[in-house]
Amino acid sequence: MNPAGSESHGHPAGRYAYNIFGKCFYLFGAHWFREALQTLFFVYLARKASSTYGEFILGLSAGQILLFLTEFGLNQHLIPLLAKNRGNSAGILAQVSSLKGGLLVPGLAGLWLFAGLQHYSPGLRNLFFAFGIGFGMEALASSFFAACQAEGRQDAEGKIRSAAATAGFTFGFTALLMGAAPCLIAAYKIVEASVNLAGSAFFVLRKQRLTFGVRNPGEFWTLWRGSLVFMAMALATTFYNRANLFFLQQHAGPDAVAQYGVSWQLVDGLSALVSNLLLRNVMFPLFAVLWREDRGELARMARNSSSLLFAAALPIMFVLAAESDRIITLVYGPGYSDAIWIQRYLVLVVGIGFLQNLAAYLMIAVNRPVLLLGFYTAGLALNAVSCAWLIPALPLAGAVFSLIATKGFVAILTVGFCQKRIGLFHRGHLAQAVSVLAAGAAFYVAGLHCLPREIAELAALVPALFLGWKWWREFSHAAPARAGAAG
Repeated sequence: MNPAGSESHGHPAGRYAYNIFGKCFYLFGAHWFREALQTLFFVYLARKASSTYGEFILGLSAGQILLFLTEFGLNQHLIPLLAKNRGNSAGILAQVSSLKGGLLVPGLAGLWLFAGLQHYSPGLRNLFFAFGIGFGMEALASSFFAACQAEGRQDAEGKIRSAAATAGFTFGFTALLMGAAPCLIAAYKIVEASVNLAGSAFFVLRKQRLTFGVRNPGEFWTLWRGSLVFMAMALATTFYNRANLFFLQQHAGPDAVAQYGVSWQLVDGLSALVSNLLLRNVMFPLFAVLWREDRGELARMARNSSSLLFAAALPIMFVLAAESDRIITLVYGPGYSDAIWIQRYLVLVVGIGFLQNLAAYLMIAVNRPVLLLGFYTAGLALNAVSCAWLIPALPLAGAVFSLIATKGFVAILTVGFCQKRIGLFHRGHLAQAVSVLAAGAAFYVAGLHCLPREIAELAALVPALFLGWKWWREFSHAAPARAGAAG
């Protein structure tokens, strides 16, 4: 283990740690740009035809499952592999692309078979297949984006993703406005994924060429074996996040999926913002480096990250819950009354997801992926029982409760492990957080009796915003001192 001032590939660990937000800027910008386009697209679709919107939500969920099956957990294994073999990145990418391509074909066949076994209409089956092709191509592109991240070129990734989103949703809006069939509209994902794949491959391979010949066939098995655990984890989380949608489709139809999907898209998008961008693309590579070089710095950064994520989650959850009636009605129209109460409960997923994903990436960084897989498998079993038991009798309420119970259960396991191993939460911060929650609740309840609704909500936000500002100053003032010592 190296001291804090040690260097890895010419980058001091301390200095690298404090360049996080610079690396995030491009990815966050690209993510928000794409999210804005996707929100406009799906809002228009939801207002135009709720049943078609429900089918799109179902198709997106099926595509996500295929994405993780095709990626096979290779991306988490790929980043440290590229860091160790900088001179042979093209060869490694060729092997990974071959593996993913080999998984994509049977995955598409399985998707088509599943849609047939569920007796979906021909139009819905074609829509599934269109999303499957798009997400499969996205899985291939993600390998080259992982190479960008390993080189610290998140700026290039952000630019490519922005261009791809522009091309994809321009196609989607055009098809939607022209009244095209749903499966043709869904081809926006194929267009977007094609630009992502072409752009990322061109950027990474400007000075290298993919050579698909493998000197030692055992290299494929070595690479595959190293990713088995990550693939299983990705599938488990994808299934327990989206299994309730397929149960809803079976027992209540696409309109119920649309009601649930309106709220789910919002809370899942916020969770993905932190999980996919900040934690997976930036923090996870840093955690992996610090686990080898400075475990004390890793523990400090984990504690700071958990506190800031919790502080960020509080106002987001409160606003989404308190303003759910206005948000849903204003954006999606009066036809989604059930989505209002659904959102008030699903906001719990935001806070739980922030902390659970942080704990999960920490467990991977400290080499405990098998234990993490066990936690996810237990969550999947709980989710399957909950969905099968609750959704047939109470479709929407059962879907909501199954998801919250599963995520809460997995969070208890993962965060509990990290608290014991690393000390994820500081006792003083926990006490401050409890005080803030109590103060915010008191301000809100008291304000509703004597103040306009908007003023009461602002009063309830003040303690959480103050806590976030206080922690931010505390951590940002501590960072330069450590960075200077590392230099």
